[in-house]
Amino acid sequence: MIERALIFAAGRGERMRPLTDATPKPLLAVGGKRLIERHLENLARAGVREVVVNTSHLAEEFPAALGDGSRWNLRIQYSYEGAEPLETGGGMLRALPRLGADPFIAVNGDVFTDFDFSTLPPNPPGLAHLVVVDNPSQHPGGDFVLRDGLLHDEPAPRLTFAGIGVYRPELLAGLVPGKFGIVPILRAAMRAGKISGQKFAGAWTDVGTPHRLDELDARLRRDFQGP
Repeated sequence: MIERALIFAAGRGERMRPLTDATPKPLLAVGGKRLIERHLENLARAGVREVVVNTSHLAEEFPAALGDGSRWNLRIQYSYEGAEPLETGGGMLRALPRLGADPFIAVNGDVFTDFDFSTLPPNPPGLAHLVVVDNPSQHPGGDFVLRDGLLHDEPAPRLTFAGIGVYRPELLAGLVPGKFGIVPILRAAMRAGKISGQKFAGAWTDVGTPHRLDELDARLRRDFQGP
């Protein structure tokens, strides 16, 4: 069982403006519930007990909305990156002291999914284990190739990285703190055969624009109400 997780929540959400001028993207609601709250519920259900939320844009909104995590039977810590987000790699590196020495889950705060985090391997064979999904219409080219349980940085046929994974702290060993993305590091590790993966076929949406947010909200409310 994996007991710690990181939720990426520091981005400015430029494509979601004007909604994100006053509200961080992970705190936007769909179907009557904030995106990040759905992650917290699902992580707690999977046995996670400690969650780090990395923050930058409107950072003060997160503790005001989520508190210490006790309502989900979680302990939430906040990793503030400063006025400028450090991107996924830099944000993860900054949060490592709060995540411990064991593998931890990381998930993008701006995706909607019913993924069962308990299906992730608590002890991945390599440096990370990532979840991929079928390519959405806005990202038809995909990101990585999944073959024989490993992810590869190859041209095709690629699947889309779902923004969900298990990471070993060793993935970032020797890196200097600063602003950098995690994907180039993952690609380099893939070339060494050190990134495993799994495909997820359930509900997953990258809530990247107001239009996608509205579509998802309408669908969830319709499904909840029934015919």
